[in-house]
Amino acid sequence: MTDTNAPDPDIVRLTARVTGAVQGVGFRYWTARKADELGITGSVRNDDDGSVAVVAEGPQPVIIEFRRWLASREAPGRVAHVDETMSPAEGKFKGFDVVV
Repeated sequence: MTDTNAPDPDIVRLTARVTGAVQGVGFRYWTARKADELGITGSVRNDDDGSVAVVAEGPQPVIIEFRRWLASREAPGRVAHVDETMSPAEGKFKGFDVVV
């Protein structure tokens, strides 16, 4: 018998801290736009240290594509580094929000 309340192992959570010239360049809004395009949920916010915090949930292949985008030249500003962890999704997001 399958537990229908068990989390889907193919749905994962990416928690990332993006550093570089990523504030004041529209990074949060472009990140939310990319997340909407990919159909993933989560949030993005500026942190006081100049970094941007990103939490995203969705199917693992899509999250991997999103992670690649975060570190690419396609993302606005100049990303120096993306520190990230992957974990099972928690399912707490309804959409992808820009936190102000």
